[in-house]
Amino acid sequence: MGTEKAVGTEKHVGTEKAVGTEKAVGIEKLIEAVRAGSAEEVPGLLEPLGAAERKAALTRLKALRTEVKGWDGGREREAVRVRRALYAAGAGCHPGAAAAATWLGGRDLLAWRSQDGPLVLQVLADRPPEWLAELAGRLAERPTVAEDGYGLIRGLVERSGCAVPASDGYVRAWAREVTPGSRWMRRGDGSPPLLERLRADPQTPVLALHAVTMPEPPEQVTWTAEADSPRHWPTAIATLVGEGRLDRSEVVDAAVSRLLRGGRLHDLRFPLDVLRLVAPPLDEFRERVADLIGIAADAPSPVAGYAQEVLGDLAAAGSLSVAALAELTSAVLFRTEKKLMQAQLVLVGKVLAREPGAADALLPAVAELFGHEDTALQGRALKLVGRHLPSVDAAVRGELAGQAGLLSPAHRQAAVELFGEALAAESREPYEEILPPVPVPRPVEPSATTVEALVEQLLAKGVSDDPVRFERALDGLVRHAHRDREGVTRAVREAFTTTDWQQPYHFAYESHGVHAVLAGLLGLVERSWIDDRLARGQEPPASLHQALTEITDTRLWEAAALIGTDALPFLLAAPTLETGAVDPLVLVERLRAYRDAGVEPAAADLAQALLRVLRTGPESGRAAMEAAALDTRAGRRLAAWLRTDEPMAATVRFLPREDDRTLQRWWVRDRMVVDFADRAVLREEFPPAFRWLGGAPEVTSVRDYRPVQGHEHWASVLPADREVLAACVLPSLASGIGSGRESADPLTGMAEGEGRVGRAVALSLALALGGGHADDRLRAVDALLVLAARGDLDTRGVGEELGWLVAEGSALPNRLADAARTAAAAGAYGTVWEVLAATLPVTLAVEKPVRGLGEVLAVAADCVERCGAGGVPSGLAGLVARGGSTQLATQAKRLLNALHEGTDQTTTETTRIGR
Repeated sequence: MGTEKAVGTEKHVGTEKAVGTEKAVGIEKLIEAVRAGSAEEVPGLLEPLGAAERKAALTRLKALRTEVKGWDGGREREAVRVRRALYAAGAGCHPGAAAAATWLGGRDLLAWRSQDGPLVLQVLADRPPEWLAELAGRLAERPTVAEDGYGLIRGLVERSGCAVPASDGYVRAWAREVTPGSRWMRRGDGSPPLLERLRADPQTPVLALHAVTMPEPPEQVTWTAEADSPRHWPTAIATLVGEGRLDRSEVVDAAVSRLLRGGRLHDLRFPLDVLRLVAPPLDEFRERVADLIGIAADAPSPVAGYAQEVLGDLAAAGSLSVAALAELTSAVLFRTEKKLMQAQLVLVGKVLAREPGAADALLPAVAELFGHEDTALQGRALKLVGRHLPSVDAAVRGELAGQAGLLSPAHRQAAVELFGEALAAESREPYEEILPPVPVPRPVEPSATTVEALVEQLLAKGVSDDPVRFERALDGLVRHAHRDREGVTRAVREAFTTTDWQQPYHFAYESHGVHAVLAGLLGLVERSWIDDRLARGQEPPASLHQALTEITDTRLWEAAALIGTDALPFLLAAPTLETGAVDPLVLVERLRAYRDAGVEPAAADLAQALLRVLRTGPESGRAAMEAAALDTRAGRRLAAWLRTDEPMAATVRFLPREDDRTLQRWWVRDRMVVDFADRAVLREEFPPAFRWLGGAPEVTSVRDYRPVQGHEHWASVLPADREVLAACVLPSLASGIGSGRESADPLTGMAEGEGRVGRAVALSLALALGGGHADDRLRAVDALLVLAARGDLDTRGVGEELGWLVAEGSALPNRLADAARTAAAAGAYGTVWEVLAATLPVTLAVEKPVRGLGEVLAVAADCVERCGAGGVPSGLAGLVARGGSTQLATQAKRLLNALHEGTDQTTTETTRIGR
């Protein structure tokens, strides 16, 4: 008996060993197949493996996946095959849906999501429906995975019977799948292919509805196609609504909700077209009035126009309350599109004709146009108010009279006739020019007092892009490194990642701001490299952009070479004012400290200090005497510099067109030449990077073509010579007038800086006022007003430069009108008129009228009506005599009448009022 038991036990153990060996062999075969890239063998090899074996195999699959990531490019094809097999095998070995989803969503397995869904479905055939449903949901939640793994997710949904996952990625893939691929498919007599596919797909009701609500809809639904095209999605959706396959109310709600959220017009066209084609009856819009008003207020113009149209139909049908119409009117009249405003005034007029009692609620909303920049719209609004004014009570009449004070002087007489003598008395008040307060340069805060505070400044985002913060941080770094090089070095190593600084070409093209100095402090840049950078400038600069930036870079590389040594205890050029300027007496004291310490100033540091030192004011004479008394070479250089009336100068000229036939006429920069006056002191005593400022007998002209980074620091390089600064940035501004790129950053520093004002300043303002970028025009307006407040604005010079720029087509009238209108709205109507008065003679003298000049004349007329100026520019009377009904003729007549009226008015008082 005992022998039989022993024999049985031996057989059982032998069987277990055999089974274990068999399963181990199964795992080995699976791994071998995966390593060989035999993806099709994976389902069959996985089938006999149990949970424990799959777990063991998974560990080896993960190791193989990591190994493949490290393969070099020579094994790329092999890696592709292995990853495909890994994609399926890993999915089958994971016991949990969450882990399987993570595996299938791996970026390195991305290539196999779209084509190997059936393979994965095979290895998951034994999983329960709830497991498959969870996996489908997790994959659909990840946009890229859902879009690339559409086939797999759809198979999981169909096998599990779970709800359709309406995610953006899944819908994008679905739209791509059901949309006919050819753009030139012939139209048959039956239903379009897209419509047939949507009808046949049971997931259409969920996914089509989601497509309407997506922030960025699938590109297939936004394809431009005719309504009867076989690929026109809006038509297909509307047809399905008409057939009852899609719920009309749900589709309308989805479309309205999407339009209300706003966005790019490109992304809104699909829901807008769906809404138009579904064409719900007005009854379905009654409950959506608030949403439609929101759309009319904020959506892009075509979308807002549709909402306005629907609300207008509701108003015509008597289904829109007066309160809602008043809210709509205020919203639309706050927009910028004149077409929408005009349509709204027509709608209000129709409602008031039918319901006079609504005037109390509607006319105050209409009166919001009294302050609009377009005097024609002002006039239409005033006529509408005047037509229905008898219907309002006394309180509303008083409110409207108050609003009438915003009307242009062109409409004041009509307003006085409506509202009486109170308004007439107001219109007789003397005009006051409002200019901003003269800016007072603020002193620069002291540099950081501790190493910890210094490191915090150096780590701050954008420190190298802000001239004030940059100079404070640089000065603090130099001072602390001189006192405690070891401590600063240790703190910098702990705070910064320095790997890139050790690469040979990291600093090849730019200094990367203060990082160049930090790299020098840590000894990560060879001295020969720094010496090479400091030697640049022997040849004339290829561009003024490059030349200005090179000055800043030279200072940084010089500091990188000397930081932490006795040769650079602190910076002489550290600004004392936020404009970048250096107080002359402070510079004298700095040179005194250098003398007492026996230190010879660094060449680039002293050169930049001289460019920044203020030469005007009572301190400059005293500083010159004290500098000479130092009895040092640097002191004598400073004294001579302060006593020179114009140590540097630049002029600008334009090549004749007949000498430059290959250049297109609108490229102003290609005809521009900047000449620097011959200054021997700059060419002989300054470092190479500065010598171009002193000109040269053989090469005095610099033409500019290349954009270079670092424009934030240009104004702080030359804060005491704004005419030279303006000449240097002219090519950049000339490029911006055509390209629309931002290039007017230095204008603020120019306006707040010191030094002579000449043609370069006037031309720089003109180029920016007509620039292609709205931000450039705003900076130009600010600079113009600051110069006017300081009494330094040459209005005639700016106007004449604008005249030829507009006349030749380089500056567009609508852009100039926008900038002029902005400046005038700040209260500087007189200043703006003086500029435009010098602009108009040239623009009116061209043979063919400049297109869009009517906008400029409208601004000019508004300025004259408000400030009461006189004097008729040449060419204006002749233009009026020719007659016509165009905007140009209408505004010319208006301007001429205003100028005749202003000739007899008294001189207006100009005041500066802080805002």
